[in-house]
Amino acid sequence: MQLERRNFTLGLLAVGTLSAKVAFAQSSYPARPVRLIVPYPPGGGTDFFARVVGSSMAQSLGQTIVVENRPGAGSIIGAEVVSHAEPDGYTLLLGDVATYAINPSLYKKLPYDPQRDFAPISLTGRFAVVLLVNTNKVNVHSVAELVEAAKKSPGSIDYASGGIGTPFHLASELFARAAEIELHHVPYRGAAPALQDLVAGQIGLMFVDFASARSQLTTPGIKALAVASLEELAGLPHVPTMAASGYPDFEVWAWQGFVAPARTPPEIVERLRTSYLAAIQQVEVKHKLEEAGMDVRQSTPDEFASYMRDERERWGALIKKANIHAD
Repeated sequence: MQLERRNFTLGLLAVGTLSAKVAFAQSSYPARPVRLIVPYPPGGGTDFFARVVGSSMAQSLGQTIVVENRPGAGSIIGAEVVSHAEPDGYTLLLGDVATYAINPSLYKKLPYDPQRDFAPISLTGRFAVVLLVNTNKVNVHSVAELVEAAKKSPGSIDYASGGIGTPFHLASELFARAAEIELHHVPYRGAAPALQDLVAGQIGLMFVDFASARSQLTTPGIKALAVASLEELAGLPHVPTMAASGYPDFEVWAWQGFVAPARTPPEIVERLRTSYLAAIQQVEVKHKLEEAGMDVRQSTPDEFASYMRDERERWGALIKKANIHAD
């Protein structure tokens, strides 16, 4: 009996010591630089957001936030890295609609589960999506003219996307179905290289986030035909919405948000969320994001988890109906 009591006492001491270590680690967080994984190449909207907001968050955290690009496989490579990371708050993911909502329906075997493997921190915002055309490649100047050209020659017009199942691919699929036209899909490894080929005249058109598109809008031949929001975009005041172009309720946003590995302590999650909220309150940061066409958002972890579930249902239904697969 004495031995059992002694072992029990030692067990309590061990638990107490472990709890104290965990509490100390949380109270001193962050004690070293934080790694922020961006699952896309440099130059896109997600990368832009990570660098603008990450720099501001670093000020309030008192530690550097190192942005690390891990592109490939529709954001799967970067997401898998974070899903296997230690849940200590030192590895974060800035994923998007593909990471959290599209991939589960697009891939038969996914090396991560967005609901099980991540601890949501906050929805961060939505980038407005723009339909761009190279008029030197496809000589149209409105959505109506594009539809007319596509109906005259089904499948002859190429459109680019940042990859199979990305929001830009699915936006094109939604448009083609709504307009009852046939377009030819050319997927790329990220929006940036796709946009380069659009500018070079290798591709005729593409849906892309405004943050990526805006620097190309002064290029001769590149024209914004429409925006995929229900209201006109402040940065493109004379460009009509898809709804005003004849497609009511057509709305696509390239949304994104912060997560940490599952089992990250709630105190650390809240510390990161508070840092993000402080960052987007800075006038300069908010101005840069809004100028890039971003609808800046924030949420609680529970609200973000609910939003992800709703979006998985929405895009999952389209993927099933269109029989889209990436495997």
